[in-house]
Amino acid sequence: MPHIHGFPPICRPGAHTLILGSMPSRESLAQQRYYAHSRNSFWPIVSHLLGLTATDYTSRALQLTEKGFAVWDVLQACTRHSSLDSDIDERSMVTNDFRLFFKQYPGVNRVFFNGTKAESVYRRHVLPRLEARQAEITLHRLPSTSPANAGMTVERKLEMWHAIVTV
Repeated sequence: MPHIHGFPPICRPGAHTLILGSMPSRESLAQQRYYAHSRNSFWPIVSHLLGLTATDYTSRALQLTEKGFAVWDVLQACTRHSSLDSDIDERSMVTNDFRLFFKQYPGVNRVFFNGTKAESVYRRHVLPRLEARQAEITLHRLPSTSPANAGMTVERKLEMWHAIVTV
């Protein structure tokens, strides 16, 4: 199984909301872009909800950060033989440094998880190591935008993701 490494966060000073995935897919790793798989509904959903008009990745990411949102993954590295979260070797997981992240971006006051795996790894491996103020940040789980989450329509995902603009 290959040992893979994620990306740095998409973020800028003034961020108030962090959206966390687990680990980039094979396609995302190949393209060096978050949520690069053509059937992943992340960018269509956040573009719709936040009014992002750019069509290229770099401009869309910039517009997202201009609205106070950041994107990152819970894991910095892991061993996984496919793009599925269920294929992550739990013993190989290395989490990102959230203590440092929250110090660098103190305005982040809520975290949304893009799927169950991101939330469970964060709660089990990150939350216990955070400083008290950091551990009080509001946490919300959303349905995964991955095409592997085929049991839910994109329309239903969009409804549930509306929380990023209303919570």
